[in-house]
Amino acid sequence: MTEAELEAAGLYDPSSATADQRLALLRWLDERGVTLEQMVAARGSLSGLAGDLALRPGRRITAREIAAQFNLDVEQVLGLSLAAGLSPRTADALAYTEEDLDLFAIFVGGVAMFDEAATRHFTRVVGSSLSRIAEAAVSLFQVNVQQPMMEAGGSELALAQQNLRAIEALTGVQRLLQSLFAAHLETAIRRLREARLSRSPDAVMFAVGFIDLVGFTTLSRDMAARDLAELVQRFEDTAYDVVAVHDGRVVKLIGDEVMFVTRTATAACEIALGLLERFASDAAVTPRGAIAFGEMLVRGGDYYGPIVNLASRVTQIAVPNELLVTPQVAEQSDKNTLLFAPAGKRMLKGLNDPVTLLTVTRAGA
Repeated sequence: MTEAELEAAGLYDPSSATADQRLALLRWLDERGVTLEQMVAARGSLSGLAGDLALRPGRRITAREIAAQFNLDVEQVLGLSLAAGLSPRTADALAYTEEDLDLFAIFVGGVAMFDEAATRHFTRVVGSSLSRIAEAAVSLFQVNVQQPMMEAGGSELALAQQNLRAIEALTGVQRLLQSLFAAHLETAIRRLREARLSRSPDAVMFAVGFIDLVGFTTLSRDMAARDLAELVQRFEDTAYDVVAVHDGRVVKLIGDEVMFVTRTATAACEIALGLLERFASDAAVTPRGAIAFGEMLVRGGDYYGPIVNLASRVTQIAVPNELLVTPQVAEQSDKNTLLFAPAGKRMLKGLNDPVTLLTVTRAGA
């Protein structure tokens, strides 16, 4: 395409100080087969256009076509898309690629093995997890590649080429996800098999703990966004590492709070104490936490029941640098390495009777 066509389309201004850089980008896109219409549609993000087109290439198909191929209702196709956390589609929008057919093939197989409600719920868990992974990948590129290049005065073409390289490198991420999923599945099978109670397929005997950071709310108002993000990342990184060391699992992270589960009360105490110790010297925040042990339900990768609610509520009454536990935790823990001391009876929100609690520290500390 000619410079005149690019100028007429509003993509190129020969009088601009950066005209040469823009023209180099547009010619590079042209050489890659990008059409003028595609460039115009992506006017505000031309440096990402090649990567965008490479991410989901091929012919686009509609929900109606997918429904016909798998003998599904159109509403089932659109509903599964929503369950996967994808933006709403219409029946005739060219929103799917041929690779997406695997999702619906797996859905049909899942319905045959389980049922539609259970399969949709599992799809929601997968979709929400992948959504976070996707945003983390985009943020990784923006913070560590795009922003430094822009600050250094990098050209639009250089940024576009880096963007495309990042998209092309995603095949490695896909292999990583496949390998990690198998490893985590192996761990989950072992952990849940050991903890499962025979009378119910979704009841397990676990220790559950919560650690939060006192003073975080005030910091979120006063601290610069980037500094706050670094604090949260440090907290999350530490939580994942410490929990994994003791064969536990981080169930969820909500800003300044982490919820984790382990098979044993001793491991839960080691995790909580480890997190308290890691952040004890942090001038910005102070950690506190609680642990309970008992029967709970596991559904969709999350944990439910009175024991979980108890641990969460006890956390809210702990003072800074304090770790409170229930008597069941003390009974199940190794007294050679952990020291428990009475912390009295406390009233908790939603409970009529006071709850007996203890503090825990390392023996000899």
